[in-house]
Order: sequence, then C-alpha cells, then structure tokens
Amino acid sequence: MSAVEVWVGTRKGAFAFRSKDRKKWQTSGPFFAGEEVHHVMQDRRKPERLYAVAGNAWFGSHLHASADGGKTWNLSENGLSLAGVKLPETKESTLKRMWHVEPGAADEPGVVYLGAEPGALFRSGDDGANWEVVKSLTLHPTRKTTWTPGAGGLMVHSIQALGKGRLIAGISAAGAFLTTDNCKTWTPFNAGVLVDFKPEKFPETGQCVHKLLAHPRNPDALFQQNHCGVYRTKIGAAKWTDVSKGLPSRFGFCLAVPAAEKQTMFTIPIISPGERYVPEGKLRVGRSRDGGKNWELMTKGLPQSNAYVLVFREAMASDDRDEAGVYFGTSSGTLFYTRNAGDSWQVLAENLPPIYSVSTATA
Repeated sequence: MSAVEVWVGTRKGAFAFRSKDRKKWQTSGPFFAGEEVHHVMQDRRKPERLYAVAGNAWFGSHLHASADGGKTWNLSENGLSLAGVKLPETKESTLKRMWHVEPGAADEPGVVYLGAEPGALFRSGDDGANWEVVKSLTLHPTRKTTWTPGAGGLMVHSIQALGKGRLIAGISAAGAFLTTDNCKTWTPFNAGVLVDFKPEKFPETGQCVHKLLAHPRNPDALFQQNHCGVYRTKIGAAKWTDVSKGLPSRFGFCLAVPAAEKQTMFTIPIISPGERYVPEGKLRVGRSRDGGKNWELMTKGLPQSNAYVLVFREAMASDDRDEAGVYFGTSSGTLFYTRNAGDSWQVLAENLPPIYSVSTATA
C-alpha cells in the first residue's frame, strides 16, 4: 500500500509528514520558510504533481507547482491577474490573495482551478502553466447586490470538481454556485441555508460558506459547514438539509468527509462568530456516520480543559484508508490525527506555527 502524506500549511511555511502505517511518521520542511501557506494540494491524476499557495502581506501571494512530489518548486502563475477585469464594486481590480487550488476531475486532464480574493475564480487547462479568469462566476450578476466580504475577505474557496462538466464553488460571503456546463453559466445553490446575520434569512445568495466538500467517491453527495450551521444535499436536490442538531454550536469552519465511508462527516464546533474558539475550552470533534442525523462528540486523546483554540476552514482533511484517517491543525500549532475514524486521537506534531491548512496525498 502506498504511503500517506499530510501537507500542513502554516503562518511560517509548509511541512510534510509521511507514513506507510500511520504510526511512525517522517517529517520534512519547512518549505517556503517564513511565508504564509494557505493551501497545498496534490493532483491525484498525477501524484508527483503538487500545488502550493504561499506568500506574505508585503509581496503578495503566489502559486507554486512541483513535478517531483515537493522536492523542488517553481512559480506557476502566468495569467493569474485581474488586469482588464472590471469588478462592479471597485475601480481598481487587484488580485489580493490566493486561497485555494483544486485540480480538475479525472475527465478533464490538465485542468486546475484556483480561488482568490476578491471573489475570483481562475482556470488552467495546461497543468497550471497558464491561467485565465472565469468571468462567468467572477462577474456573476448577483455580485453587485449580495456579495460581501467575510472576516477573511471576499474569497472563492471550497472548489470541488465533480466531473461531467460540473463544478461547485463556495464563496465567503456570497454562497455556493454550481455549473454543469464547464463554467459557461453558474446557478446559485443555496436553498435552505440560513443567513442569520441578514434581515432575509433564506435568500438566494449572500450565505457565508465556510467549507464545502463533495464525497470523494460519490461527487453527487455534498456536505457543508456554514457560518450558520451544518448541511448536506445531493446534486439535483431542491435544497440543502440542516443537520446541525446535536452539535454544541452551529458555527464552525472545518469539515472532513472520508472516502471509505458513505455518509460520514467530521467538523469541529466553534463557540460563536465573535469568540471563535471551541466551546467551554474543550476540543471536541463532531462525527456523524449517517449524514448528520446523529452526532457524537469525539474526545479521546483531545484536551478537555483550557483548550481555547480555533481550527481554520482549510485545516482539516481525511485520507482514503479504511479505517479512515482524519487530520486537523489548530491555531496554536498542534496537528492531531486519528487512524480509527475518530474513536481516538493522537498528536502528530506540535509547536508548529499557527496552522492554516491540512491536506492529504498519496506517495
């Protein structure tokens, strides 16, 4: 069996952890030392190929690509610009920050997507060598009326390539948008999702998606941790179903959906939008194995007092093993993991810089 790799982006660089048995781990890094790494992602169609978004407040963020499993990296950002794109809310269209990079589905070889602030989606058809802005989403008609920056800015993230010309993207704060025709047109996909911070509680757009995932082996099944609750749905459904009942808070950022289980989802409840740490200082992982109908709070191996930490939207991921491995990193720099689908947790690494992102790969 191939090894599992866990790529961790932090405020001061990226680190890689590699293991064949998920018991003993080899560590490498930091890569991009001193830079903020918002996302690292493997292209599972070409396992040696990786992408990383790294940068800082002074020089901006940049996209890097590796063709040798992360040993060497090169810039891969030709065309990643909003020059000539007139955004309706500003006179100056400047790409502020890159957030999320997502390789395309198996039936679109060479295609890669990238989400950025302010509310921009880019597409490459040649493994990231050249990029173009997807104007059909970036300039969507609803942008003028209901797109507003969240606490982290107006960003496109949670890009999920579903195959057969379908792509869904989550935008903070604008909602989820779905295309079924290779990005030619986009439809808001937010029915049933609460917006408790606006006068209209269930609008067509304006929701604040925190993390949205498709099931790795069933892309028609979608799961979402929103600013206002946890939801699930299917492609073709009329609306999202609220499955927040049983969690200590509706608010949270991260989400994981293991490949080996059909209806299992993990999230970490956060006390509130204002306080932004785990409730009662107890680090608990919410696990549902029936699509959110019932929740368990998994605590074994996790600190249950004085743990006033936050887990960011990209800082949780799962592998493809059975039993499932799930990995998450905290704002205080500890990386936790389970290799038994959440029954017990261990520390994989600690004393890292604040963790921004966690992703898994195969080696």
